[in-house]
Amino acid sequence: MSNSPTPRPATPPTVWPARGRHTGPAAEDVVRRHLKQLKADGVIHDHLEPEDTGPGGEKVFEARWLAPGEVTVRARLALAPLAGSGYGQGREWVLMAEAEQPWDPRWPSPATMFWPQGPDAGPQHEAVTGLPLGEVTPLPDDDKELRRVLRHAARDTWTLHVVVHEAMTPGERGRAAVVRLLPEGLRHRVVEHRAAPHRFRAVNWVLDDFGVRVPRGGAVVLPGSPAPPGYDVADFAVRSVFLDGTEPTELIDAVNRFAALPRPLPSGADRALTALREEWQLLTLEEELARAHELVTMYSEALESMTKSRDLYKEAAERAHEALAVYREAEAEGMLPARKQARTASGSPFQQLARGLERLKGTALSLRPGTTPDRRPKAGAASDDGGASPAGGDAGTSPPAGGPEPRTGD
Repeated sequence: MSNSPTPRPATPPTVWPARGRHTGPAAEDVVRRHLKQLKADGVIHDHLEPEDTGPGGEKVFEARWLAPGEVTVRARLALAPLAGSGYGQGREWVLMAEAEQPWDPRWPSPATMFWPQGPDAGPQHEAVTGLPLGEVTPLPDDDKELRRVLRHAARDTWTLHVVVHEAMTPGERGRAAVVRLLPEGLRHRVVEHRAAPHRFRAVNWVLDDFGVRVPRGGAVVLPGSPAPPGYDVADFAVRSVFLDGTEPTELIDAVNRFAALPRPLPSGADRALTALREEWQLLTLEEELARAHELVTMYSEALESMTKSRDLYKEAAERAHEALAVYREAEAEGMLPARKQARTASGSPFQQLARGLERLKGTALSLRPGTTPDRRPKAGAASDDGGASPAGGDAGTSPPAGGPEPRTGD
């Protein structure tokens, strides 16, 4: 048996997956109010809060809107309690959106359709480490904490992680997040890690385990595990990033190219995608009619199959009853032949019974009155007038040829 892990399916190009953490109170109320406001403003077409909760007490919200170009987008947000936390201590959220066309990173971020934006909004945090999304995150000075953060960042497939090494301590303009210049559809999926000038060796000591290094004064996009096909660290490492407020064109290009690579679905995203496609309840009138038509077709096919099965069973039962009646009639008249040793049966019990009854039916019919077989004399047997058969000799008097002579005097 192979011990290699099963490869994950690829993320469809129409899908936008994201996961994060809401650190503020009353996450459900925040989402509910924001959706109502966006619908009133005409930003989204409609939203729904299904009554049935998901597994583990998840709270689900659905929303639909149009992306530029009249492309319909459906999105499903699932909120669940953080592991090991109380009810009022934050929520982990999984957001899965799917468009009718391949996703364009320039489209509005689905996260903005469910969460209000701003420094105090609370939802824009990475799910595992709690680091802020789309903002600068200084790497910790503690070596143990540094290893924890970077090892998770190097394996994470939900979020894009960028490590930037500061060649020198930046000024006010250089402390702004580089990823703020990314297209809107990527900002809520990127964590920007900043390594202080003196932490260059410590950072690369951890990243060496994953075959990745950050250039001095440069940046690198971490691959995740498994790395997407076509990932080469040399293609996604930037040798120089000037933290002086100017646009880091080379780094932005590297992040965009990495986001465009075909990537496997993150761990757990398959369940969220299945729920989006199969448990969706926010239907338009046309979708409700199409779903009703599909149900009618499915039930019609099932009924037709059941009818065919019923007719087959009915025909087989009639044949079995007919053969059984003939068998009982022959048994009552004592015309059944002596039973032979049963051979090993093959097939299902129903097939064995049907074959046996068919054989008995034929035997019983042949033994009915009026169907007595013709009794003709066999070759060599005596005829009715006492004569011998031509084929026989003087039966009973002549010894066989070449046989022993009779003994006398005994």
